[in-house]
Amino acid sequence: MPIATPEVYNEMLDRAKAGKFAYPAINVTSSQTLNAALRGFAEAESDGIVQISTGGAEFLGGQYSKDMVTGAVALAEYAHVLAEKYPVNIALHTDHCPKDKLDGYVRPLLAISEERVKAGRNPLFQSHMWDGSAETLADNLSIAQELLERARAAKIILEVEITPTGGEEDGVSHEINDELYTTVDDAIRTAEALGLGEKGRYLLAASFGNVHGVYKPGNVVLRPELLKELSEGVAAKFGKASPFDFVFHGGSGSTEQEIQTALENGVVKMNIDTDTQYAFTRPVAGHMFQNYDGVLKVDGEVGNKKAYDPRTWGKLAEAGMAARVVQATQHLRSAGNKLK
Repeated sequence: MPIATPEVYNEMLDRAKAGKFAYPAINVTSSQTLNAALRGFAEAESDGIVQISTGGAEFLGGQYSKDMVTGAVALAEYAHVLAEKYPVNIALHTDHCPKDKLDGYVRPLLAISEERVKAGRNPLFQSHMWDGSAETLADNLSIAQELLERARAAKIILEVEITPTGGEEDGVSHEINDELYTTVDDAIRTAEALGLGEKGRYLLAASFGNVHGVYKPGNVVLRPELLKELSEGVAAKFGKASPFDFVFHGGSGSTEQEIQTALENGVVKMNIDTDTQYAFTRPVAGHMFQNYDGVLKVDGEVGNKKAYDPRTWGKLAEAGMAARVVQATQHLRSAGNKLK
């Protein structure tokens, strides 16, 4: 199937919310990791989301120029070609973009999609994230209003992060403390500024103790039940039940029960990066250790070309990451739920 159209993406999100499941949003940084993500979704018979962070886009742009927009556009165009060979719907998304990178990343990408839509085509990306969690909520929502208006015109969904997620990702970091919990007042102010769909659809990354990075279960205090409190608080004021499409950030180390509670309370997208990075790299490390004298020209020997051929260990990496994507779809209940 081709990359999801705006209409298909909206239907994907609607089905997830109604069915209380979520799509894994897999960060990719190369054609190899893109193939791994697509393979995993196809094997799980799950639609899904592939996303590119600012750091990922810079890496994709090549270390000569490190141009984020070039990297993101190049992989997105490649994905549009490649996805047609996979029997699932895939949405393309850009991950965390803080204020100082908007002009070098999200705004130029929005402009590209605006031109595509004016020409009668679909947008290049289906959604973009604005990470204003380091700003005051007032400034965060002011910028979100501007971006939401442009996104709506380009048939794109905006993702907003209104309060901090702990840990660090692509240079954006927050302390792990009591500020990692969105309040009902925060949610009401968001609804007042961005509306509840009438000004454009948006995904809401609310904080319920989420932390980016590597943590064992129990080391992070998650309160996914908080999402229900936010929904009920906003519903009581605006009269719209289940008002938000929530995003789960910093999910590494979450227990299955925490994930299930989040799904029951409106999460439709869960970001997965740390775990898939490891799943991609681990088979490569194993191959290198097991074939030490083949991948290296030890003691003046010539090594083993079949051992150091990037295709040899690249296939192992793809398989390892694809398997982790399948596991994610099972945890999030999207496995077997692809659009027909």
